[in-house]
Amino acid sequence: QVQLVESGGGLVQAGGSLRLSCAASGSIFSINAMGWYRQAPGKQRELVADITSRGRTNYADSVKGRFTISRDNAKNTVYLQMNSLKPEDTAVYYCDARGLKRTYTSLSSDYWGQGTQVTVSS
Repeated sequence: QVQLVESGGGLVQAGGSLRLSCAASGSIFSINAMGWYRQAPGKQRELVADITSRGRTNYADSVKGRFTISRDNAKNTVYLQMNSLKPEDTAVYYCDARGLKRTYTSLSSDYWGQGTQVTVSS
């Protein structure tokens, strides 16, 4: 069984910072990419940032220059450092693991975490 567990969400004032963590546990051989998505009330889930196993990153335009995604492959953990937070960053943040293989020969699957709430007050 594979689980993704997020942590680090909370309430912060505008201009503040938070660091999210997401650890994948269980029987894992490899993970292709890991990423962060967010979903605000009444809106669709959107990609915030993702990172490949080789460290190539991709960011939504709305967070470029403010958020930094990083990854510890040995720990199967992905981080999201969020600086200069704005009220419009308020959402439930979800991490995902794409192309996760449990063994060398197994097919790959995608997994999601349960989400962590980030609230930015003005």
